[in-house]
Amino acid sequence: MNWQNNYQMWKKQDNLELTLQKELDNMTNDKEALEDAFYQPMNFGTAGMRGLLGPGINRINIYTVRQATEGLANLMETISDEDKSRGVAISFDSRHRSKELAHEAARVLGAHNIKSYVFESLRPTPELSFAVRHLHTYAGIMITASHNPKQYNGYKIYGEDGGQMPPKESDIITSYIRKTTDLFSIKVADEKQLLNDKVETIIGDDVDQAYLAKVKEVTINRDLVNEAGKNMKLVFTPLHGTGKMLGEKALTNAGFKNFSLVKEQAEPDPEFSTVKFPNPESPEAFKMAIDLGKKENADVLIAVDPDADRLGTAVRQPNGEYILLTGNQIAAVLLHYILQANQDAGTLPKNAAVVKSIVSSDFATEVAKSYGVEMINVLTGFKYIAEQIEHFESTGEHTYMFGFEESYGYLIKPFVHDKDAIQTTVLLAEVAAYYKQQGKNLYDGLQELFAKYGYFSENTTSEEFDGVGGNEKIAALMNKFRNEKPTDFAGYSVKSTEDFESQIETFSDGSTKEISLPKANVLKYHLSDGSWIAVRPSGTEPKIKFYIATRGKSSDESNEKLIKFDKAMKDFIK
Repeated sequence: MNWQNNYQMWKKQDNLELTLQKELDNMTNDKEALEDAFYQPMNFGTAGMRGLLGPGINRINIYTVRQATEGLANLMETISDEDKSRGVAISFDSRHRSKELAHEAARVLGAHNIKSYVFESLRPTPELSFAVRHLHTYAGIMITASHNPKQYNGYKIYGEDGGQMPPKESDIITSYIRKTTDLFSIKVADEKQLLNDKVETIIGDDVDQAYLAKVKEVTINRDLVNEAGKNMKLVFTPLHGTGKMLGEKALTNAGFKNFSLVKEQAEPDPEFSTVKFPNPESPEAFKMAIDLGKKENADVLIAVDPDADRLGTAVRQPNGEYILLTGNQIAAVLLHYILQANQDAGTLPKNAAVVKSIVSSDFATEVAKSYGVEMINVLTGFKYIAEQIEHFESTGEHTYMFGFEESYGYLIKPFVHDKDAIQTTVLLAEVAAYYKQQGKNLYDGLQELFAKYGYFSENTTSEEFDGVGGNEKIAALMNKFRNEKPTDFAGYSVKSTEDFESQIETFSDGSTKEISLPKANVLKYHLSDGSWIAVRPSGTEPKIKFYIATRGKSSDESNEKLIKFDKAMKDFIK
C-alpha cells in the first residue's frame, strides 16, 4: 500500500493507543511527516531496528514492537519444544517508553505461551547479553536506541549465544516479521495472568550479582589496584542512562573508592536534559564531567552511553585541562596493558587472538603483532566478534584476549557477547592506576605507544539521508564509488580496493583476490602510504559513514593526512 492508505488504516483504528492517537492528530496537516511515518515499514537489519518514536509503520511504537516480537515468536513456534521452553530474556534502557515496550514484547510472547524473563527495572545492554547466557534462554530482546538523541528508541534481538543475531538468522526473523501485515491483529496476553501462571518472570538482583561476580574477573592486578587505586581520582558519568547502578558497584568491587559521579547525570532521564547527544564519542557529553574533574582534580573521566555498551574517556593534562582519547586509542592502550600484564605473569596463551572490525585502526594490530598475538578482522557489528568467540570456544583454535570496534565499543571477558562498558570501566580504571603509579597518565601511555609503533590518526564522518528517498540516495552514492573506481586520494595512490559486497579485492595492477568475510555493502581503499579509507552505509541509521585512518612518522604528519583525505573524500562526493 502507499503511505496514504497506511495512514488511513491507522486513522480508522478505534482503539489506537491514546498517546499515539494524539500524536497522529497533531500530524494531520503535516504531509511530509505523515509520508515519512507511513511510506515504508521500519527496516529490521542485523542490529535490529532503531528510529523515531511515534505513530506509523516507520516508527518505534507498541505496534511495531509487537510486530517484531510476533516475528520472533513465530520463528520460535518452528523450533523444538525444548528450545521454545527456554524462553526470552528482556531488558530496557532509560528512554521514553522503553519499559512499556519491553512489557509489550513479553505480552506478545505470552500469547504464544513463550516464557519471558523481564528485568524489574532498566539494565545495561551487556547485562541483557549476559542474562541470555546465564539463564540459558533461546533469545533476548533489548529495548534501546543506544547513544541516539531522546526522540529515538530501538529494538535488538539477541541469539542464544548472547550476541546480536547474525545476518542469516536476522533475515529469517525479518521474513517472519514481514508475514504479519496487520499490526493491529497481533494477540497480546494479560500480563497479570502471565505472572500468575509463571509464563513471565521478573528478574533483577540475582542476575545483577551473577554478572558483577564475573566482572570481578576483569581486574588483572589486584595488588596494583589496592596500592595505586586509592590515590587515583576518577569521575564517572552514566549520561542519564543505565550505567550508574552496575558501574558504581563494579568500581567499588574492584577496589576503587576514590571516584565521584556526575550527580546531574547520575539518574535516568529520558530527556537527557544536560546533553544534546548522550554519546561518549562527543566532547560535548563530557562538559559536566570536565567541570567536576577540574573541581576535584580528577586524573581520569569516564562516560558511558545510555545503555552502557560504549565508553569514552578524558585525561587530565599538567595544565589542568582534559584531552579526550579516541575509540581506537583507548583500544590500543587497553590491549597493550592486557598483553603486557599477561606476558609478565607468564599467562599469555600461545594461541592468543584479538578481534576487531575492518574499519578499526591498525594501531592495535601493531600492538598485538609485537606480542606474537594474531589480530582477526571481522565485518562491522559486534555480533561478528561474538561469532569469533563462539568459534574459539568450540574449536580451541584461539584464546580470546580482547575485542573492539572503533566506535568506542570494547569487550574484555567473553562472559558477555557484546560491547560492555561496565567491564571496560573497571579495566580502564586499572590501567589509569598503572600509569598513575609511575607518575604518568593514560595520555602519557598513549604517547609511549605512538613512539614505539608509529603515529596513527583516525576520523569518522557521515552524510545523512533522512526521509523518503534516503535509501535510494545512499545506494546511488555507493554506486558512484563502485562505478568511478577512484585511483588516488589527495595524491596517494590506491594500492587495492576491497569490495566486501562482491567479496573481491582488486589491486592496482588489475589482479584480484577473494575476500573470505561474508558479503557486506562496504568499500575499503588501501593507500600507498599505509593509510586507508572505508565507506559503508550505517546498519541502524539513514547515513553513509566514511572512515579515514592514517599513518605517519609524527602526530602532525598523520593528522595533516587526515585533513587532506577528508577534503579529497568530500570533493569526490560532490
